[in-house]
Amino acid sequence: MANSNASGGLSHEKIETSNFLMIVLILVVLLFGGLVEIVPLFFQKSTTEPVKGLQPYTALQLAGRDIYTREGCYNCHSQMIRPFRAETLRYGHYSVAGEFVYDHPFQWGSKRTGPDLQRVGGKYSDQWHRDHLNNPRDVVPESNMPPYPWLLKDDVDAESMPAHMKALRTVGVPYTDEQIAKSVAELKGKKEIEAVIAYLQVLGTLVK
Repeated sequence: MANSNASGGLSHEKIETSNFLMIVLILVVLLFGGLVEIVPLFFQKSTTEPVKGLQPYTALQLAGRDIYTREGCYNCHSQMIRPFRAETLRYGHYSVAGEFVYDHPFQWGSKRTGPDLQRVGGKYSDQWHRDHLNNPRDVVPESNMPPYPWLLKDDVDAESMPAHMKALRTVGVPYTDEQIAKSVAELKGKKEIEAVIAYLQVLGTLVK
């Protein structure tokens, strides 16, 4: 028993006095804990199956989403309504995993300089969004959001869309060859403002 205690004490001391060993063991624990938390999610239907009626973004909506991320909108707007009364009263039904199956990457988060946008789809007219993005204070006088007037002038990058859609298909978004082939024609002549509005107008519309 004495030898066993001594051996245990020696091992404990060795771990505490070796920076390298301590770091390795911490990483092993974190890796194991992360796998235990994450791996089961891949086998739960509620997190891997889309909500009823969910479709992949159209080429125009996807272009709008790309512009949304390019402009850093996620730095001020989350897309994740938490299951709390204060949240659902203000924004609507709480977010569910099946809404984001085709989002790569998803736009969750907790930073809210501006309101959560998960249920913004259909809440305002296209013209409201156009005016708001051009100069937010025209429709919300107290807004501290910067204007994005170039969205009304710049054309959507149509030529890059087929490659983008093909890449998304490799990670599970069910785009067809026909959808990919038609994407350039769908985006030709479209302004970036049209794409962003198309994206915003579809957000959260399947869960009421």
